[in-house]
Amino acid sequence: MKKLSVILLSLALVACVRADEIGEVSTAFILIGANHKVVVEAYDDPKVNGVTCYVSRAKTGGIKGAIGLAEDKSEASIACRQVGPISFKGTSLPPQEEMFSERISLLFKKLRVVRMIDRKRNVLVYLTYSDRLIDGSPQNSVTAVPMGEVVFPRN
Repeated sequence: MKKLSVILLSLALVACVRADEIGEVSTAFILIGANHKVVVEAYDDPKVNGVTCYVSRAKTGGIKGAIGLAEDKSEASIACRQVGPISFKGTSLPPQEEMFSERISLLFKKLRVVRMIDRKRNVLVYLTYSDRLIDGSPQNSVTAVPMGEVVFPRN
């Protein structure tokens, strides 16, 4: 029962992460519907105050993109930075945890951001990748945020 409540709490935290759209650029003109573009969004880490991750990803335009039927490309890039004093929400931080996920196709593909802890080097590592129900995607990007004098909470 305790494990179930931890899983539900983790899912609730992932669901609470909201992106702030920073900007976008058109990459291809589409006559009917929105252009294909690359969007840049900012995600604040829900468990670490003072860390924001910037994710750039392709967004498919056209009529299918406008009505949510298009499948966005798997490629994404991530850069996480310290944007204020770092502190932790709660008393523990798991060694690896999904920070955020977002659907990028109608059914089976999600863009995911996972936080990992490198305790030896006192660094937070963030990985972005896309997955598919069938075969996953090797397309990924990684970034790291050094913690300096901040010590990780126990897990």
